[in-house]
Amino acid sequence: MRPNIKEGILRRLSKIAVVALIASMTLTGCGKDDNKASTGDGANASKDVCQSATGTGPKVGLAFDVGGAGDRSFNDSAIVGMQKAADDLGATCISATPGSATESDEDRAERLRTLADQGYNPVIGIGFIYSVAMNTVAAEFPETNFAVIDGFDPDTKPNANVAYLGFAEQQGSYLVGVAAALKTKSKTVGFVGGTRGDLIKKFEAGYTAGVKSVDKNIKVLVTYLTEDPNDGATGFQNPSGGKVAAEGQLDKGADVIYHASGKSGNGVFEAVTAAGDGKFAIGVDSDQYLTASADEQPHILTSMLKRVDVATFNMIKSVADGSPLTSYTTYDLAQDGVGYATSGGFVDDISAQLDEAAAKIKSGEIKVPDKP
Repeated sequence: MRPNIKEGILRRLSKIAVVALIASMTLTGCGKDDNKASTGDGANASKDVCQSATGTGPKVGLAFDVGGAGDRSFNDSAIVGMQKAADDLGATCISATPGSATESDEDRAERLRTLADQGYNPVIGIGFIYSVAMNTVAAEFPETNFAVIDGFDPDTKPNANVAYLGFAEQQGSYLVGVAAALKTKSKTVGFVGGTRGDLIKKFEAGYTAGVKSVDKNIKVLVTYLTEDPNDGATGFQNPSGGKVAAEGQLDKGADVIYHASGKSGNGVFEAVTAAGDGKFAIGVDSDQYLTASADEQPHILTSMLKRVDVATFNMIKSVADGSPLTSYTTYDLAQDGVGYATSGGFVDDISAQLDEAAAKIKSGEIKVPDKP
């Protein structure tokens, strides 16, 4: 059961660290804002979507992954889903951003606890890093609905008020792998992953399978920025590391490089752009062509769309409808949970092959591996 209020306050105030934690959190309220773009693919997400609370719908607590708003990727896609909830459901929200990429599960638990204490429902953790903390806090607030994007249940007796919203990243990665194989001239392509954990391995596995489905002789270079699956700073907030990794692959002949590395991908884009004509990068999560610089755009072949916006909106809507999502939901190609972007027109000439592959995945004819 939830501890009584007095006990909870005393427990938290006894920790000096909580003062620093709350001070480090970026808390911003949000409501409907008709001037903000909502693309449905995670691009053009507004950093200021959490502003004036004017709606009468669900009060949503968003706990961002490292990097927060403006990452042009994972977090920004969640913001787009939140904006849709504000527009369609009258939802309001508050967001909280980690002060450090090296924070502990206790720090994350206090962030979630603060949001729940303030009456936000649902409380959504953007990223698997919230899984352990969510499991703890959800038990303290049984009347609040929680969700973790890419989350997992660390307990054999899961909380009934938690939804784990995952994606078939390997399916979308397969499609951009097909694109890379059809576009490479050097017969060498690359993959840059943030952390070598089970989640990012799904991207690698699908991408490699897609490449090999076109031509098994194409070489796929694989580089991870860190072997530690919990080192988000090195893996996902490391543009310089992403640039070095991409440069190494370019030096070995790669002419198309797919990244699954958050903000580190900015360095991949920089390296590929500097390499000049005929070199391409593939974005991830959002349509990264739309947020790339004018110099980078000619080098963004496509992006693997991971519809965090869809999962975020669906969670909020389920609470508004009185039937909150719980347990595991996987958003795959059939549910429009993953896909590929067409901005820039670089894959227009191969769209038939990509769509054919997508149809075979949806029908079950193609089984995409989720492990390398």
